[in-house]
Amino acid sequence: MTSSPVVLITGTDTEVGKTWVTSALFAYCQAHAPKLKVALFKPLQSGAVGDQEHYHRLFDLEQSPLEVNPVSFQAPLAPPLAAARENREIDLAPVWQTLQHLQADYDLVLMEGIGGLGSPITWEWTVADLAQAWRIPIVLVVPVKLGAMGQAVANLALAREKKLMIRGLIRNCLTPCTEVEIEQWANQTLLETLTHTPVIGTIPYLEKAEIPNLAKAAASLQLEALLPGILGTGLEVH
Repeated sequence: MTSSPVVLITGTDTEVGKTWVTSALFAYCQAHAPKLKVALFKPLQSGAVGDQEHYHRLFDLEQSPLEVNPVSFQAPLAPPLAAARENREIDLAPVWQTLQHLQADYDLVLMEGIGGLGSPITWEWTVADLAQAWRIPIVLVVPVKLGAMGQAVANLALAREKKLMIRGLIRNCLTPCTEVEIEQWANQTLLETLTHTPVIGTIPYLEKAEIPNLAKAAASLQLEALLPGILGTGLEVH
């Protein structure tokens, strides 16, 4: 049986909009490709309330909470430190098993990362190590703010060191941004030149997590580059 494709939505750091981008892609699929079965996946979560709760609050999901997020911790810390506070060991086996289950039952898995590519998920592995070992292509979310271009360069240097498949960059407006500010803080030409990676779109500032606005934001992305053969210009819109 052929496994369904997975894409990892990672970021330059924590709090850069990975959840918004993942939500926008899922909302787009619901609106424009209702026959496509899409799963949301957050492999590890730190904090009493997090992305799993956000996804279930926003969307009417067929997945159970554990199918969205198989491993979680109470403290809002890096997973190995959060696990240590609870006297637990991080076991990636249930994470891998859940991902395999989702790939068997769904057409596409949108996997949200933890922090940036260099963020630790165990005492030995970073997010980049997991993507390398499991051969998951990535898209990097770059926040529109001062300093983001340097972080993008550093994250993609790590991605290339690990020989990851990189689909592109998505700029995300964390606050209301003018076109001038976008080009000053996350200049497309400079990002593409320094990282040798295409910018496949920009998510505008969204004050509220509303499904129609999220779907509209994702529609502006170069979806064929992000999910080749799955979403793109040839997609039938319903």
